[in-house]
Amino acid sequence: MKKDSFYITTTIPYVNADPHIGFALELVQGDAIARYQRLYGREVFFSTGTDEYGQKIWEASIKEGKNVQDYVDHYAQKFIDLKGTLDLSYDNFIRTTSKEHVRATQEFWRLCDVAGDIYKKIYRGLYCVGCEKFLTEKDLMEGVCSLHPNKTPEMVEEENYFFKLTKYKEQLLQYLSNKKVIIPEWRRQEAIDFVKDGMEDFSISRNKERFSWGIPIPGDDKQVMYVWFGAFINYISTLGWPDSKGKFEKFWQEGKRIQVAGKDMVKFQSVMWQGMLMSAGMPATDVVVYHGFITGEGGVKMSKSLGNVVSPNEIVKEYSTDALRYFLLREISSFEDSPFTMERFKDAYNSGLANGLGNLVSRILTLSEKYLEKCPEILEHSMPQEFKDHLDKFEIQKAVNFTWNEIGALDRFIQETEPFKVVKTDKEKGKKIITDMVLRLYTIARMLNPIMPETNILLKALIKANKKPDKPLFPRKD
Repeated sequence: MKKDSFYITTTIPYVNADPHIGFALELVQGDAIARYQRLYGREVFFSTGTDEYGQKIWEASIKEGKNVQDYVDHYAQKFIDLKGTLDLSYDNFIRTTSKEHVRATQEFWRLCDVAGDIYKKIYRGLYCVGCEKFLTEKDLMEGVCSLHPNKTPEMVEEENYFFKLTKYKEQLLQYLSNKKVIIPEWRRQEAIDFVKDGMEDFSISRNKERFSWGIPIPGDDKQVMYVWFGAFINYISTLGWPDSKGKFEKFWQEGKRIQVAGKDMVKFQSVMWQGMLMSAGMPATDVVVYHGFITGEGGVKMSKSLGNVVSPNEIVKEYSTDALRYFLLREISSFEDSPFTMERFKDAYNSGLANGLGNLVSRILTLSEKYLEKCPEILEHSMPQEFKDHLDKFEIQKAVNFTWNEIGALDRFIQETEPFKVVKTDKEKGKKIITDMVLRLYTIARMLNPIMPETNILLKALIKANKKPDKPLFPRKD
């Protein structure tokens, strides 16, 4: 990657419930990529935030009997608190109810309007409150939304503003012809199929008479912006746009632009948002990396609307932040659906951390403290090329697996060389073996930087102090 400035953003979740482990996956993936890029001297801007407008938020606030602004403030704070819970290194947290975001969104609307891409028409169709969108035949499964089968779609007819997405069909197909703009490849094919077969102009406003919780439309006090149109703008409002200089210029106009999103976001992030950018005359996203869903019992997607979610806060409280990050980045596929149960989590924790990394650290540093006078000289060289290659391609799970393969190889090295025996019969040879193990362990510690940052810091400090841990890094859970 030639560009020195690197921009990465997650999608922004609705604030209609507590954060769950599905979004924690996206946050931790984005954070791992951001930390890795910083290691190589790139200036990184990592953004996340919350989406606080829309019908289902308005309805949820009424259901709880709260003022809608108080309601979103309450839940937004829970997502802000994830910074500490998950040890996130983001540079900005954008809220769509902020004055800065509202101003940016209204300016973006004006740009699209000037381009001739906004018009009014009456629309009638089935509307899913869970998705905040009108449904097509492809979205339905036995008469209900395939993503929200527990919500009955409502028939809605009203006059809305529409965005001329179809005007950009050829430009979008040209954009999507670049094999690098979507990872993994099969999601790019999904986007191409959608543009060719299912793409239509989309509604970008809602009638105030039906609900008023939205960003006001410039010059029309009877409509508010459709939540998706307004939410997309967070990817540039977080950089200070519409001010064209500063962060926006450095990271969006001149930098490498990366987005992380769930697999159900393909048509939103890689088609609708890109069409809007084309309308506004702005550079398109360089790469959108799509992850799969975390599934619960029976392979059902975890979601707030289905009520089958797991709280990241509870897991961290019992196991630690780095234990959760390890599981999300190694045991959950970077691109496919993956199951989560507490039993599976505990098994992975015990095998990979308590018996794996934690045991290895204890064995090596106990020998080092006993037989080496001081920490061996460490040359701060780069990490293994294979590890870097995986992260350059956003293959986070492969990078973590590579790290744990190195842990396994070092463990086997101890078993084969038996330095604890050698050092008693040939002190110099034994010390040389132990020195080699310490240096290999330091390389492993380096690779933990984007994966398990707390462990990275602690382990490097222990190695340099030539000191074994006072207590197990990862106590075994029975």
